[in-house]
Amino acid sequence: MAKTLRAKCLEAIQLLARLKAADDSGYAECVTCSTWHHYKKMDGGHFIPKGSSSYWALEEENVHPQCKGCNGFGMKFGSAAQEYTLYMIEYYGKDFVEEMISKKKNIKKLYKADYVDMLKDFKAQINSHEIRIGVKL
Repeated sequence: MAKTLRAKCLEAIQLLARLKAADDSGYAECVTCSTWHHYKKMDGGHFIPKGSSSYWALEEENVHPQCKGCNGFGMKFGSAAQEYTLYMIEYYGKDFVEEMISKKKNIKKLYKADYVDMLKDFKAQINSHEIRIGVKL
């Protein structure tokens, strides 16, 4: 079954989040436990879960690199969600984080053209970061 445009955009934004945070050797720090891993071995974790917010699911401010343990088990059963909140407040400020939380139930209707444009932008950014870290020449 072919991926939907939304699924392709989600995949792209998660890759972009990892690449943007990666150093020139391709390593990024997990925003919740501070361990360093190669971006290919990390997840692009959503602060506000993508399944519960159409408003924030595809916004770059909502997606940051997380190790697989933090993004999976840690967000549900550990302290990763609390650590993610502290990271977000430190990085973006308390007012913005409160705004994100207050808008998480808002509906954002996106059309095919929106997804196409978004995917094009994400892919261009991904390409430039892959060139920066030497994945592409």
